[in-house]
Amino acid sequence: MLDLHRPARMAGTAATCAALSIVPLLLPAACIAQAWPSKPVRMIVAFPPGGGTDLVARIVAPRLAESIGQAVIVDNRAGAAGLVGTEVAAKAAPDGHTLFLGTLGNLSVNPLLYPKLAFDIERDLQPVTNVVAVTFMLYVHPSVPVRSVKDLVALAKARPGQLNYASSGAGGAPHLGAELFNLLAGVGLVHVPYKGSAQSFTDVIAGHVPVTFDSLVQGLQYVKDGRLRALATLGARRSAVLPDVPSVGETLPGYDVTNWFGLVTQSSVPREIVTRLNAEVVKLLRTPDARDRLLALGAEPIGDTPEQFGAFMKAESRKWARVIREAKIRAD
Repeated sequence: MLDLHRPARMAGTAATCAALSIVPLLLPAACIAQAWPSKPVRMIVAFPPGGGTDLVARIVAPRLAESIGQAVIVDNRAGAAGLVGTEVAAKAAPDGHTLFLGTLGNLSVNPLLYPKLAFDIERDLQPVTNVVAVTFMLYVHPSVPVRSVKDLVALAKARPGQLNYASSGAGGAPHLGAELFNLLAGVGLVHVPYKGSAQSFTDVIAGHVPVTFDSLVQGLQYVKDGRLRALATLGARRSAVLPDVPSVGETLPGYDVTNWFGLVTQSSVPREIVTRLNAEVVKLLRTPDARDRLLALGAEPIGDTPEQFGAFMKAESRKWARVIREAKIRAD
């Protein structure tokens, strides 16, 4: 049945929201949710442009913008192993206009390595959805005389303390992957942390650092043009993108490192906004265009519920807390 009173009710709701907008601290969540998005949305990435997280953000952002009718701007806030960007996101206004595309390191590992942070992941941020699972690879500069994981282990044992590896910073997946490698292989590759993967790749490609453990998203092109050699994938199985490259686990049983990038927002953002954000991101991840672009980079689209992503982040923290203890990983 046609509701002849609906326009009047809508006008009344809009008027109420408009009146209350002069006192933002008192603005009801229902009004905030109804008006969202009322301005461009910021998607914070805690690393410099050109890194794996940044590349995925720049695939997701324009497609999300198209679906919500507002610009989505990627905001790179690098520094302190991702802590700078995470803190900016945690302390942003809880109106749904600031998102954080965080990594395994940002959201599940850094709290374990840095106990005195100015923010609390569980208290200050809430999950929206896990966006992608990211294939990581073990890369070496072509000048390094190794062709397999077995060769690298033998070289590291023959030259203890002399082989360096680059990472995006303490606590990130490249750091964790390398230290788990050290633990299981019984070697001592030396950590050289950078302010992000883009910078670490630059030095590995130049031959200044011989080894890195980092994303296929960023390293695939360097493998294709011969500037890096991919020795192995870090995950439990081979990558469909480079099927002839074995996994580290084929040589070191039990080795398994998969990074992920997920969206979170401030804990006080109304549930209605989080629900819509989740639906929009999950929908775009299932489009052939976005899915094909991400898969071609070695990033597998996920798109789960906020509850599933929250439980996953906690499980990842428990898993890596054990590895951090056993491998004696420290924030350098």
